[in-house]
Amino acid sequence: MSQTNSLTAAQRKLRAQIAAHESWAHTDDRSARTANARKALLDKFEDEVDPERKLTPAERAKRAEHARKAHFKRLALKSARARRRRGGDGA
Repeated sequence: MSQTNSLTAAQRKLRAQIAAHESWAHTDDRSARTANARKALLDKFEDEVDPERKLTPAERAKRAEHARKAHFKRLALKSARARRRRGGDGA
């Protein structure tokens, strides 16, 4: 059995977190490293609001931005509810 298979889930998580921190510690241009992911997320929202590309680029961008904001507000609400259920200080 390999060493990786003998680790607990918590140990694997900790190992992955260490690797991520090491990687970010050696990243010179954080923005460039995440540019493709940011573009993909924005493209997803544009596809959501205008899948057939009938709107002007400016209107599509405005609507996509609102869809993005709504998405993150939903995540914030879900997080607050989870904190409240756990007895935290959620809204």
